[in-house]
Amino acid sequence: MIHNVRTDRFTGYEQTGLPAEDAELTHVGPGTPGGEYLRRFWHPIALESEVGDIALPLRVLGEDLVLFRAHEGAYGLLHRRCAHRGASLEYGKCEPRGLRCCYHGWLYAVDGELLEAPGEPPGTPLPGKVRQGAYPVEVDAGIVFAYLGPSAHRPAFPVYDTFGVPGTRRIPYVFDYPCNWLQVVENAMDPVHAVFLHTRNHGPSFSEAWGQLGVKEYHAVDEGFYYTNARRVDDNIWVRVHHVILPNMTQAGAVLSMDGRHTRYFGRPSFTRWVVPVDNENTRALAWANFGDRSDAQREEWMTPRMIEIIEGAEPRNRTPEEALRKPGDYEAFVGQGRITRHAKEHLATSDKGVAMFRRRLRDDIRALAEGRVPYRVSEHREAPVPTYAGDNVLRIPPAAGIADEALLLEVSREVARIIVSGDDLRGDPRDSFVRTALMALQTRHASGGRT
Repeated sequence: MIHNVRTDRFTGYEQTGLPAEDAELTHVGPGTPGGEYLRRFWHPIALESEVGDIALPLRVLGEDLVLFRAHEGAYGLLHRRCAHRGASLEYGKCEPRGLRCCYHGWLYAVDGELLEAPGEPPGTPLPGKVRQGAYPVEVDAGIVFAYLGPSAHRPAFPVYDTFGVPGTRRIPYVFDYPCNWLQVVENAMDPVHAVFLHTRNHGPSFSEAWGQLGVKEYHAVDEGFYYTNARRVDDNIWVRVHHVILPNMTQAGAVLSMDGRHTRYFGRPSFTRWVVPVDNENTRALAWANFGDRSDAQREEWMTPRMIEIIEGAEPRNRTPEEALRKPGDYEAFVGQGRITRHAKEHLATSDKGVAMFRRRLRDDIRALAEGRVPYRVSEHREAPVPTYAGDNVLRIPPAAGIADEALLLEVSREVARIIVSGDDLRGDPRDSFVRTALMALQTRHASGGRT
């Protein structure tokens, strides 16, 4: 029997109510504020390896679609229901010029043009009148991208600097999450979770250094955000930079090969990743795992499905339910919030600064579009390849006399960020050389006792 416990301390009954969903941020279907905003950007929708000689049914942003490859090699993305009588084009036949409906043989080109209506009389006007709903498609390094917005506002397909880092091998992958997209993407603005979920609570998923809270600073930029996270590892300062490009692209530093013990100057991301809403309650993460000397080292034994699962979510996905309970990863954290977490039930704290910044910017952009202002799209403002900032920078800078180490970490992280961003007008090798040289000079300056 429990004695001397105040009954008014138990408040479970009073907290059973469920507030409304934050529909403005979480709902993605056609005509919703968030859905219309997301439709102004290119999104990955499938891996090339998923598309064979038959059509692939997809659901993206709440729309039922079908992706196919015509025998001539072009990809098509069509509304799933045939414009004739609504039969599903997932049963269509891929032909040299397009996709033929199984029901009455209507043939559609990749842009939705009706090419043939074979059951109709010769000279039928239908091909000139009927168009199947279709969306433009781009393919890059094994990933199929699509633009689902209004044609008049279609931006150029954005090409980022990490699409072509010399010596880096990009391996495409996909993971499905039975929860709302926001629960997945906003994790990229939450470096504190790695300290507890991936290190302290259940033992390290990576190295022990991840268990340091570090010194963090968040920066808003036109395309979204980046933040620095600086840690002390012996005589090194490890500054990890994470870059979030709205609405749903994230890049982070190395995962498998980084412990902060070896110098690195302008390391590049371990993954280039998009978090794409399937509908309000389901999400696909499509990405490249990047392997090379400047990201996660190019070791063949790491380029496996199991290791890519660890890059994506810290723990492999084929664990037993008990193993997941004993050592959860990102998947369990995302899905454990429910299909659509209710923001009104949360109690955000100072450690959630990045999440709060992301939600506020997302809401502002959604409302701006509703008022007629086009959101910022990098391909309309930046020369390709668009420079990005994510990666690891490890400088040999021991603790300094006369300055608290936390202050030194913050100072160095700000200098690292300034150097990386100041190379934005350069591209390719000249930018890499500029940033790496400046970081080495920063290390030398601190080693000699000089500080900015």
